[in-house]
Amino acid sequence: MATSRKSTLREIAADLNLSVTTVSRALGGHSDVAESTRERVRHTADRLAYVPNNAGKALQTGRSGFVSLLLPLHDDQPLDPFLGEFIGGLGEGLVEKAQDLFLATVPRGRTEMEVLRHVVESGRADGLVLTRVAEDDERVRFLAERRFPFIAHGRVLNGEQRYSWVDTDGGAAFAEAFALLHELGHRRFGLISIDEPMTFRLTREIGLEEAIATHADPSVTLASRRTARFDSAARHEAIAALLDRPDRPTAILALTDEIALDVLDVAAALGLGVPTDLSVIGFDDLPAAARARPGLTTFDQRTRETAIQLAHTLVELIDERTAEQHRLLRPHLIARGSHGPAPDAPRTASPSTARRPWTRTAPRTTTERRR
Repeated sequence: MATSRKSTLREIAADLNLSVTTVSRALGGHSDVAESTRERVRHTADRLAYVPNNAGKALQTGRSGFVSLLLPLHDDQPLDPFLGEFIGGLGEGLVEKAQDLFLATVPRGRTEMEVLRHVVESGRADGLVLTRVAEDDERVRFLAERRFPFIAHGRVLNGEQRYSWVDTDGGAAFAEAFALLHELGHRRFGLISIDEPMTFRLTREIGLEEAIATHADPSVTLASRRTARFDSAARHEAIAALLDRPDRPTAILALTDEIALDVLDVAAALGLGVPTDLSVIGFDDLPAAARARPGLTTFDQRTRETAIQLAHTLVELIDERTAEQHRLLRPHLIARGSHGPAPDAPRTASPSTARRPWTRTAPRTTTERRR
């Protein structure tokens, strides 16, 4: 029976009449090899079914060929839907750069810092991706002090550490949501947030509060509740407490789609119609948002595409082919059926045709490079 044999760098080099060194550097994406040559090498490697020998590469370069992502495990909780989408994009982006994704699970009884230290000190990964960045994040401090290659999906509040990050302008999104709902006649607003000190929580909350202050409408009220991110029963209880009151909000902004979908469930249990009695807007545009009834109005932060970009940038940082980078991305409003005019407002606009009165002149994506 015939057996398959892997092609070698030497065979690719002979096919293209190039040196083995040039082929190796081309496959590694090094900028000292012309892009046209890199493309020829990649095409030939695919044609010859070349698979890099990671063990040999590790011995030669001192690198593992892996990028790590910490994955906390929570009691009896499924994988965070946002994180699932993010992991898919991250893995796709790394494969395009000939890297592999290594998920470092954080089991019960261990902290993220313990697992992170082990990953860094054991040399099991060449770089690391951080998600759900806290307002004051010890993981960022540790990696920055060690000068270990990493990139964060999010920002810390203080600017003392120098590191690369990609983030979404959640503050601008929540300001846009408020302006849209205010024009539709809503004056009693609700906010369902989380109790963890995550920067994305703070920026979205501040964006809403600043938009309310900017409009300077004394008739506007805001009732807020913070609840545990991974405790479904606690979320339902907080939402019910907000809705089961005489002066309940007519519009609720939820920090995430998961929370917004819970709002739809609680509203239905209380006999409230969406959007006739209550408007709801979420954030993330999870697949479940489009399947909800009514469809959930939300913000798309292009999670998968962002993770792919993030993976590419991290590989460039590992190879020292790029400087420190900051990218602030503007999310896009996805208008579905869960928002509409306030119950006591004139029915002159529908959720799908209501004008979006508030926009920023800033570009959708801002990129900053630092050395």
